[in-house]
Amino acid sequence: MLRGFYTAASGMISQQRKTDMLTNNMANSNTPGYKVDQSSMRSFPEMLLRRYDSLQGPKESGLRLANRPVVGKLSTGVYMQETVPNFLQGDLRETDRNTDVALLDVDMPINEEGIPGATFFMVQNEEGNVRYTRNGTFTLDGNGFLTTSSGLYILDDAGEPISLQNENFRVDETGVLYENDAPVARLGIAYSENPNMLEKEGAGLFSLEGNAVLPLAYDNLEANFRTQQGFIEGSNVDVQRTMTDMLSAYRTFEANQKVLQAYDKSMDKAVNEIGRLN
Repeated sequence: MLRGFYTAASGMISQQRKTDMLTNNMANSNTPGYKVDQSSMRSFPEMLLRRYDSLQGPKESGLRLANRPVVGKLSTGVYMQETVPNFLQGDLRETDRNTDVALLDVDMPINEEGIPGATFFMVQNEEGNVRYTRNGTFTLDGNGFLTTSSGLYILDDAGEPISLQNENFRVDETGVLYENDAPVARLGIAYSENPNMLEKEGAGLFSLEGNAVLPLAYDNLEANFRTQQGFIEGSNVDVQRTMTDMLSAYRTFEANQKVLQAYDKSMDKAVNEIGRLN
C-alpha cells in the first residue's frame, strides 16, 4: 500500500511541474522570439513481480524445487525528466521600427538526429560572455550602441558591439547595416546545428555549456536564412494547444489526488478499525 502512495504522489508532482511549465509558456505567448518549452515524461524503472512458492519433488529424494510464477510488471511512478525548447520558427510581425530586426530561418540543414539547425543573434551579457537570442527588439543606448531591450550589446560578426550614429540605418537581408548607403557593420548571427544543446537563461537568452561560442551562420553555406528590418519574430506558443494541455495536466493531477485519498482512507481503516478486532 505504501508503494501506491509514492506512485500517486510522483504523478501529482510531475503534473504540477508540467503545469508550471505550461503556465510560463502561456505568460510568454506575446514575448518576441520566445521559444516554447516542451516536457519529457519518463517512468521510473519497472519492477517484475513473482509469486514465491515451491514444488514437491520425488519423495525418495525429498527434493524441493523453487517455483516462482511471474505475476507481472509494476510501474513505480513517473517524473518529468527535462524541459526542451522547441525552436520552430515564430510568425513575423511588422512594427515599422528601424531598430527591430527579425531572423527568418528559410532552409536549415538537418543533423543526423533529425533536428534542424537554427540561427541566433549574438549579444554580450554583463560579464562579457556571448549569449544568443531570437528577440530582435533592438534599441540605441545613450552612447549610440545597438542593444537589446534589456541593455545588452548586440555584436557584429567580429564579436564587437555595434556603434551607430542614429536610428536612421538600414539592414539588408544578409544582415549588413548601412548608414548613408555605406556599410558600417554586419550583424553577428550564429548557427547551431543542434539547438537542443543550448540552455535557457531567461530574458530570451540562450547559452552553451562552459560559455562556448557557436560558429557564424555566414560560414555555413547550407544554412539559408535572412534578416527582415521593421519586423520582429513572435513567440511560437500555440495558445489553444497550451490551454488544452493545461486542462489535461490538471485533470491528471486530480486523478492522482483521488487515488492518494483512496489509499489514505484504506490506511485509516487498517490502523483504526482492523487493528481493533484483536
